[in-house]
Amino acid sequence: MRLAELQEKIEQKTARLAVIGLGYVGLPVAAMFAESGFDVLGVEIKTERVEKINAGLSPIEGEEPGLAELLHKVVKSGQLRATTDYSMISDRDVILIDVETPVDDQHTPRYEALRASLRSLAPVLKPGALVIVESTIAPGTMSNVVQPLLEQGSGRRVNDGFYLGNCPERVMPGKLLANLRGLSRVVGGSSPEVALAMTALYRHIVQADLDPVDWITAELVKTVENAYRDVQIAFANEVALICEALGGDVWKVRELVNKSPYRQMHLPGAGVGGHCIPKDPWLLAYGVQGQDISLRMVPAARQVNDEMPFHVATLLERTLARAGRSLQGARVLVLGYAYLENSDDTRNSPSEALVEHLKKKGAVVVVHDPYVAEYQKDLLTLAEGCDAAVLMVAHDAYRSLDFDALRLRMSLPVLVDGRGVFRISPPPAFVYACVGVG
Repeated sequence: MRLAELQEKIEQKTARLAVIGLGYVGLPVAAMFAESGFDVLGVEIKTERVEKINAGLSPIEGEEPGLAELLHKVVKSGQLRATTDYSMISDRDVILIDVETPVDDQHTPRYEALRASLRSLAPVLKPGALVIVESTIAPGTMSNVVQPLLEQGSGRRVNDGFYLGNCPERVMPGKLLANLRGLSRVVGGSSPEVALAMTALYRHIVQADLDPVDWITAELVKTVENAYRDVQIAFANEVALICEALGGDVWKVRELVNKSPYRQMHLPGAGVGGHCIPKDPWLLAYGVQGQDISLRMVPAARQVNDEMPFHVATLLERTLARAGRSLQGARVLVLGYAYLENSDDTRNSPSEALVEHLKKKGAVVVVHDPYVAEYQKDLLTLAEGCDAAVLMVAHDAYRSLDFDALRLRMSLPVLVDGRGVFRISPPPAFVYACVGVG
């Protein structure tokens, strides 16, 4: 199929789509394209997730406005269905790949899921089909990993036997549909013509700018974007440490700094989590591995942010000491295990790092989170006999805590606030400490 023919099918919504990976990105993407009128096939390796989706039920918990309703509608209408069978992709004109691309403890990309999906896709790839990688990848991955695997597995060449692009996602849990509609996208094609065809596709669901570019530019924009955020958050966290040491209040300092034009100091806090910010700076750095470039700012920012859960532990230890209690043997209630408020997403959660660290220090840890199934127990029951509570996630449910009832259940009234939620009006019955407040 020629590119002009494919673009015409895209514009007329007769192109048949597949989305590989039905997680936080792939599922809403598939549902939105289905809603816009495309026939969409979702491919997912987890059988239980496929069964749930085909029943019209969203596997994503947490506050995700509109997603459950949209999924139910498009599944019921027959516009979207899910499978574990890659052979069913053989009639698809456009295939979007939305699989995880984590890094290991040496900061090296782990592309097992990406490579597996490409190897499974290549033998059944329809001639003239367009493959789009939406996963965030290190600069150079399209040319060094994706293109070779598809060419070898299909026996065809890019821009001849098939077309290839990357359009990195820009979504955050809690705002998946809103982000997909309202945020601009960088559209990287294997040729300028492919980028334009991709732009025609995304125009069906995106209401913001679509900027056609080449592969390397698209790869760079996404990784630079999140590395920028990581560096800015690290600066805010370092200022928080300075404020603690000097008796200042980082939250007030931030408010006043941001009153000055062209300043936008980010929020400090108990750590940075999620699938993107802890990983994407390392993907950016990996893109120049082996070249004569000495990176300093990106690794330093990662170190600052990774250490914030340990700083919370130190703050807890100091606050317990003020109440006459040692951290060794203390029973600690951790409030929040997701990485983001009002979400069930626990990927790279700062709470996980805190919990493991506290256990190593000899504390007994219990965890509550209203959105994470494993920790959805009664909060007051968990608080029974606890010597301290540590707020790690600013879930709405925690903003209206009944501190009188909480105090009655706890052995000691110690509260450490990792997100500045109670800074303005700390509960009077508690020995209180807050990140960034001296």
